[in-house]
Amino acid sequence: MKPIYISLGCIFLGLGVLGVILPILPTTPFLLLTVFFFAKGSDRLHNWFLQTKLYNLHLKSFKEQRALSRKSKVTILSFATLMLMIGFYFTPSVIGRSIILLVLLVKYWFFFFWIKTIKE
Repeated sequence: MKPIYISLGCIFLGLGVLGVILPILPTTPFLLLTVFFFAKGSDRLHNWFLQTKLYNLHLKSFKEQRALSRKSKVTILSFATLMLMIGFYFTPSVIGRSIILLVLLVKYWFFFFWIKTIKE
């Protein structure tokens, strides 16, 4: 199972690095997944990633303070909302659309009331 976790960690690390370069792709969620999968797969990779500049710039504040910058929140919410709205548009059933709207509402509630906003 560890090779799968390490592989997933590498994939999400690549997507997170692309997110730094491309403004459309969010960085923070992919890097959070990288930390998770590296922690499950390899202590060595996990410790290495915690020492990188990428981690310190994008995730350290979230881990220490359970807070994100306004820019990070807007980027994450924008991308996730866009993806959910595409799914909403292509979902023919009312039940499917209702589930997507529920997920969207829970996501916004979580971001507004559970994750603090810090100044950049």
